[in-house]
Amino acid sequence: MINPDNLTKRYYKIGEVAKIFNVATSLIRYWEGEFPQLHPLKNSSGVRRYTKEDVILFGHIYDLVKVKGYKIDGAKKSLKDKRLVNKIKNSGSEESDLHKLKYELEDIRKGLLNLRFQIQKVKLKSDEMDLDSKEL
Repeated sequence: MINPDNLTKRYYKIGEVAKIFNVATSLIRYWEGEFPQLHPLKNSSGVRRYTKEDVILFGHIYDLVKVKGYKIDGAKKSLKDKRLVNKIKNSGSEESDLHKLKYELEDIRKGLLNLRFQIQKVKLKSDEMDLDSKEL
């Protein structure tokens, strides 16, 4: 089974998905026709673009058919359970939301650290000016 944390790109080409699972691209195209849940985006040239959720779903199909030995029809029945498909789709979006939130929080932290540094600089200059005025 594939670790969703290893899927860092927004989109994957069919060759990249094939390489992840060590399968032929023709198998991926065939399974797209067999499993309606697996429908990657296509650009104007027809190049498939798989989202993280698509790759995770493909991984579940791969697990059912290649690892557990299900026939295509058995895997279809198993995936018809909408709870599983929704869980797969939601798990990817929740993780991507968490990653986005993490980066946003890191940016806020950097901004706050920069602001603290600027305040310290102003305070230091203010203290120097107070010392200079007292010496006069």
